[in-house]
Amino acid sequence: MSHMTTTDLYEVTMVMSYLREGMAGPATFSLFVRDMPPDRGFLVAAGLESSLDFLSGYRISPEDVDAFASALHRPSRDLAPLLGTEFTGQVRAVPEGRIVLAGEPLLEVTAPLPQAQLVETYVLNQVSHQTTIASKAARCVLAAAGHQLVDFSLRRTHGPQAGFQVARLGAMVGFAGTSNVAAATAEGLPAVGTMAHSYIEAFETEEAAFRAFARSHPGPVTFLVDTYDTEEGVRVAARVLRDLDHAARGPGSAVRLDSGDLGALAVRARDLLDAAGLPDVRIVASGSLDEYAVDDLVRSGAPIDVYAVGTRVGVSADAPFLDSAYKMVEYGGRPVMKLSSAKVTAPAQKQVFRCPGYADVIGLHDEQPPDGGVPLLETVMRGGRRTVERPTLDRSRERFAADLAGLPPAAREIRSPVAPRAVISERLAALTERVRRRIEDEVLASAADLRRREKSASGSQRSVPG
Repeated sequence: MSHMTTTDLYEVTMVMSYLREGMAGPATFSLFVRDMPPDRGFLVAAGLESSLDFLSGYRISPEDVDAFASALHRPSRDLAPLLGTEFTGQVRAVPEGRIVLAGEPLLEVTAPLPQAQLVETYVLNQVSHQTTIASKAARCVLAAAGHQLVDFSLRRTHGPQAGFQVARLGAMVGFAGTSNVAAATAEGLPAVGTMAHSYIEAFETEEAAFRAFARSHPGPVTFLVDTYDTEEGVRVAARVLRDLDHAARGPGSAVRLDSGDLGALAVRARDLLDAAGLPDVRIVASGSLDEYAVDDLVRSGAPIDVYAVGTRVGVSADAPFLDSAYKMVEYGGRPVMKLSSAKVTAPAQKQVFRCPGYADVIGLHDEQPPDGGVPLLETVMRGGRRTVERPTLDRSRERFAADLAGLPPAAREIRSPVAPRAVISERLAALTERVRRRIEDEVLASAADLRRREKSASGSQRSVPG
């Protein structure tokens, strides 16, 4: 199925009307998150690169036209005006890996109105999902406090594409590896993996399973020790590891704990491994972990070397969505805004200025930055083509690390964080008020005119003889 048809039907119905009315002037849409999800002190911008891939390849084919026509139960000839539509617009966006706040535009699209409307669904989907996951993964990095994190989420993410994105985004914020072979291969990430309980159960004993595994792999090896009795599993693993020569065991061998009181079991496992003369064998913990559980384990001093996070991070279980929006802010050079209760938008193209201490300012796109302010949105596409090279994961990781280092301590808290709030500039505030007054005047004038016409029509009816 073509990505071009990955859209909500109302995008197509609106665009057909725009085309009929000759409305193809330049429009700007702004993508932002209205409010932070619970227990979030910051967000990590993500999803831009897959959005740019989509936009740079956007072209409506005859097959797409047929699909739209079928969905609308209309002949294909009615949808013919869409044929060959390409994205020729401009995109200004916050690069992936940067930390952003509620209300700040992550991305602005300026293009002929039909184009800017048609791409809404896909772009909003990519940015919303990936920003959600990157933000969750970043909190795990904070909680781990320097301990290694690896991604084990693929089997329970909402589809293989989502699993791929989780692996990539985890790496972007500092994860050390992923179990996802496809993502590891495509993105150049370390692939990590151990064994499942089914492997242990297939053998007569744990020791037989561990020795067979060691014979098949040159090392380092990681043994899953909690299939039956965890302490006994650690003792058996220590015996097998001690029998391996140093080269086979290597410095990266480990035991994995996957259930139970991970903190207490890690303490006991460390004691048993040290007593067996294996201080270099690491302890990996997994099993329903997220930033809250990792934070508790790290604070308790649990001797865990690697945290493998999966389901709860891969679906951002505690905050699985963002209150994100893609709203028109300008059409044909005219600033526009929405006045709906609790969903008011600010008009015009914008810029976000990162100021010291995250005292961010949202201003108009052509404003000069305030003292110490650095603009976040960059022009990344013009004429439907990228204007900058795709950043490497290393570059995005560097951006994230730099932004995280400057984040206020209250925003870094795992529980009950306090997110900084951006403010709007004086120029944007003044423009917003002017546009609001203009719209209200137009609405009031239109309503008054309608009442006059209704009154006139009513009077005319009464004066007609019976």
